[in-house]
Amino acid sequence: MGRRRVAPAVIAGLLAGLLVGLVAACAPSRAVEPDAPSSPPHAASPRPSPDVTSAAPAPRVPVYDPTAPAQTPSAAPVRLVVPSQHIDMRVVPVGVADDGSMGLSENAFEAGWYEYGPAPGDPAGNAVLAAHVDSVQSGIGPFARLRGVSVGARVEVTDDASDVHRYRVVSVHKIPKDGAPTSSWFDRDGAPRLVLVTCGGEWNAKTRHYADNVVVTAEPTGG
Repeated sequence: MGRRRVAPAVIAGLLAGLLVGLVAACAPSRAVEPDAPSSPPHAASPRPSPDVTSAAPAPRVPVYDPTAPAQTPSAAPVRLVVPSQHIDMRVVPVGVADDGSMGLSENAFEAGWYEYGPAPGDPAGNAVLAAHVDSVQSGIGPFARLRGVSVGARVEVTDDASDVHRYRVVSVHKIPKDGAPTSSWFDRDGAPRLVLVTCGGEWNAKTRHYADNVVVTAEPTGG
């Protein structure tokens, strides 16, 4: 089944809100396993609104030409596999939540694909998949192991047409949220890439955020 596309002008407005919220989109949960980010409080706090506790101001967002022709719908991703870290997750399409954050599933075992941007297999731009590192509902999620991915690691994304898109990791970064270059993560131009995002670093009880984002970038192998 193909995915829904929206006009570029609408995308620009959605992206502006999304960029504010993604840096604060990882919800706390119970204590985490040793290789995951440091533990938040045992009593989970609700995800805060970004206009109260957002760790960084909104970055500048590119404005898209509203007269540009509509893109041909692509198949939506439904499964993500990172064999080296035993990550095998369902992928669901997501947009922007009411609070401006990326509308991720509360299930930390599901990755959200930003459906208003490129999809895996598109000829240009970044396909963005993100997930909570943990959640109250599901506990520690597979993306808690994302920071252990090595450059050169294999990544596979299967879409709803049963096509498998293969990637090789080219960078792994832990980035402070107050300096996160979120606009570049959602780049719609340039070479096609896969960008995986979650939270990491120390838990800050005052801001109710993890300190960092873990960002894995991968490029298609063509195989």
